Amino acid sequence: MLVWRKHIVIIPVGLSIALLLSGCDNSKVAQCDRLMKAVSEGNALIDKNKGQQVTTSLKLASDLEAVTKSLKQMNLPDPELKKYQDKFVKVFDTLGKQITKAGKALGSAKTAQASQSGREKIQKARTDIDTALTSAETTAKQSDALEAEVKKYCSQPE
Repeated sequence: MLVWRKHIVIIPVGLSIALLLSGCDNSKVAQCDRLMKAVSEGNALIDKNKGQQVTTSLKLASDLEAVTKSLKQMNLPDPELKKYQDKFVKVFDTLGKQITKAGKALGSAKTAQASQSGREKIQKARTDIDTALTSAETTAKQSDALEAEVKKYCSQPE
């Protein structure tokens, strides 16, 4: 009975130590995993919220700001991964700003009155939305290319 109790204490303590040590792993593979996990979380937010309403777009933009902040705070010792990290920060920052711009323009169009000034407001909103979405599309393509580069780099032996 006493041996059983020792195992009840030793096993969780051993697992905790193993998890703590693996969390401090600064190997290239671990750094790659951390970076790609953050990028994947940002991409999942975008995929989940495509074509949604104004409030959802603004929430997505806010969530992307959080992803950007999380990416900024990563401590990646590998100099090459640090460069990729900085590029992804710019990607998600740009996407967040463009989605905010499109969301606000959509909101502006929805509140426009049926008048000449309302039609002008809608036309301006349409132009702003098109510009923002075109920019976001270009940024998303850059992100895809960047992801491919990171995967290639991360697959190389240390």
